[in-house]
Parts: sequence; C-alpha cells; structure tokens
Amino acid sequence: MDIFLKSCRNVLKGNADGSPGFHVVLGNEACDLDSMVSALAYAYFLSKTLDSGKSPLPVLNIPRQEFPLRTDNAFLLRESGLSQDDLVFRDEVDLGSLHRAGRLDLTLVDHNVLPSSDCDLEEAVLEVIDHHLLERKPSPPCAVTVETVGSCTTLVTERIIQKAPEVLDQQVAQLLYGTIVLDCVNMAPEAGKVTPKDSQYAVLLETHFPNLPPRGVLFQSLQNAKFDVSGLTTEQMLLKDMKVASEGDLKLAVSVIYMTLEAFLQRQSLQQELCEFCHKHSYNLVVAMTISFNDNKEPFRQLAVYSSSTLYRGEMSQALEQARSPSLSLSPMSSPYSDIRAYLQGNTLASRKKVLPIIKDFLRDRERREVHCGNLEESYEAPRQRAYTEDAGIEEDSYFPPTPMNSLVEGCPLDNGLPKISAEALTEKFSKMASEEENAGGL
Repeated sequence: MDIFLKSCRNVLKGNADGSPGFHVVLGNEACDLDSMVSALAYAYFLSKTLDSGKSPLPVLNIPRQEFPLRTDNAFLLRESGLSQDDLVFRDEVDLGSLHRAGRLDLTLVDHNVLPSSDCDLEEAVLEVIDHHLLERKPSPPCAVTVETVGSCTTLVTERIIQKAPEVLDQQVAQLLYGTIVLDCVNMAPEAGKVTPKDSQYAVLLETHFPNLPPRGVLFQSLQNAKFDVSGLTTEQMLLKDMKVASEGDLKLAVSVIYMTLEAFLQRQSLQQELCEFCHKHSYNLVVAMTISFNDNKEPFRQLAVYSSSTLYRGEMSQALEQARSPSLSLSPMSSPYSDIRAYLQGNTLASRKKVLPIIKDFLRDRERREVHCGNLEESYEAPRQRAYTEDAGIEEDSYFPPTPMNSLVEGCPLDNGLPKISAEALTEKFSKMASEEENAGGL
C-alpha cells in the first residue's frame, strides 16, 4: 500500500495532457476513517485488477490543511506504517478539468450521491459502494452496491476477498479491520451498528492475519484518538466530522461533536463563534450531534440546533422533534443561548447516518412547498422570497433575489452597526408588495 500511494503522487505530479487520465476513488466530504480507508483500499484493489488504462487514484475529499483534525485517521495511518504525506487531497487535483478533458472515471465510496457543488462530475461516475440510505437515481452505466452494514469498509473488504484476495496484506488488513471495529463500536450489538456481515469479515480478517492488534485494544486506541479535541477551536470541532445538506435557500452543517453538550455549551462566546462559522462558510443552520460514553461505556447522545434566524431554527427543531423514521426521542434541555436549542436524544441508536435522511426529507419537503405554493405562510412565521435552487444555479422565481446570508436574522453579532428593520416593518413591506402584485394580476 505504501509503495502504491507514493506512486500515485508521482503519477499525479507527472500527469500530462496526453495521458489516459485517472480512475479516482472518492470518499465523502466528512472524510472520516471509513471514508478514507474505503477510498485507499478500493483504489489499491483497482490498481491490481483494473485494466482500463486510467491510473487508480484515491482522493480524500477535504483540503490537506483539515486532515490534522481527523485524529483517528492520522492514528491508524501511523500505526499501519503509512505517511499522510503520500495522500492526495481534494485541493490537490482538479477533477473538473480532468472530466472536461475526458480523462476522469469516478468511483464513489461511503456516499452514493454527489453534492450539488460536484454535480458536473456526475457523468464520470462508474461505480458506487456505500452503506447509507440509497438516494441515487438509477443510471445503467453506474454499478451500485449499497447495503446498510455498519461500515463501508466491510463492503470493500468483501469485494477484495471475493475478487482478488491476494491483494490483502498485513497493512491493508489492519486499515480495514481497524475501521470496521471503530465504526461498529467494538462489534458490540447493544450499540446498534454492527451487522452479521460486519462481524463475518472482522472475524475473517482476524483469522487470516493473527498478528492484527487485539480488537479491544485497537478500538480503545482509535476511540481515544477520535475523541481527542483538546486544543481545537469551535470551528475545528465543527469541521472535524461534518457533513453538509442543502436545498433551495437553506444550507446547513451537521457536525458530530465528541464531548457532552453541556461541555460544548460552556465554551466561551460559543454563540458568536457559531454565527461567525455560519457566515464564513455560508450556512444558515448548524445541527451539532454530541456523543460521549457513560461509565458503562454506553453511548450518550445529545443534539443542538443553532441558527441566528428564529424561523430556520424553529423549522429545523420541529422537524427533528416530530421525526418518526426513526423517532429521536428528543427531550428539551436548558440552553444558555437564545439562538441554540438543546436536546437530550433518548434514541441513542440514531447516529448521524440515521438523522441525515430526516434532515434531507425536511429540506426537500420545505422546498417543494415553497415552489408549489408560492410561499410558506401555512407553516412559517413570515412571507419570504421564492427559493434559490443551488443545484440548477437559477432562481425558481425572479420576483425577489435570494436571501443574503445572515439577513432576516435576530441575534447575529455580525449585524452590529447596520440599520435595524423591525420584524413588523418587514412583514408589512412584504404584505404591501404582495398586495400590489395581486392587484396588478401577478401572484
């Protein structure tokens, strides 16, 4: 594996316009351990089995500067004898240019749909291997393997063993094994993540590679590395394990935070830091899902919803409170900040993997109502402009421009020094405009 990774960087540096190009294996934007190892191992497998002329290339879907935040990733690489210097990151290769030149094939691992920012790459996708809810629309040229196991690396391990077991060596096996063990919470059934297939391939790796670290020791070491957030800023904690969801005028970050919510809420100037984070990255909302472990080493989950907009904060909170597939069993907690709603999550089995579909359904339903009904008066607090569809890059209706980030907000400190418009005046203004359009034969 180490020789393969070094050769990847060398091939990338010597890439010429006349070369056939690359078969990129791309993980998701969170670049957690599962995403990273799935990309590395499957690209390595392709390097031994693929005969398309294109060079297999694993690409980690974050900028290089963010990698130190993935402390468990760095730990497992180091323990497996691999250097992060040999990895290729998203900001080091121009996938768009490769695709436009006809020199890109793409395999997605640990996700099955491209984000809207990468929609231009869709025609290059030849294969998907994932363990999340299938959102991808059928497309015959693309081979799809989606199975809701505990870890995507389980599916990658299965593919390697079925097609080319000789690819496995101690180094590759340790990457795969460590990831399965961490993702499946030490294979403990009470954590609700492990499946029979995960257990099958973990045992198979243990049997064929008896020199692998003991399961419990490896899990605890990876867990300790993953939960090490000492010295991180609030922004770094949010970026450490974050996924993004967007639809229309709403874009939100869903971050896993590795501490109790009480400890997170006690961070100095947290509300201001969250506002600055949203402003910097153009998010309307942040959903922070905290995880910690009690004395019996059982998972303990809490959840917080931040937005400087009462409207967005209320909508998102209501959707999570009323969710039924699955129910999160949320109980309100006290919050020291007016822009943060805090909850104890009774359903400790509902990880982000299960919460994200709830959020995406909410975003789609909200956008559908806005597009078809012309406004959201039945569900929301004040009339607003029509949605801006990020995927298409055009407005659904040109009556009003898209809402600028941090407008129509109540508590964002970045508003200091700007003229204030009361909610009543704003509502009256929109009502007057809607009345004038109605009289003129508009809406």
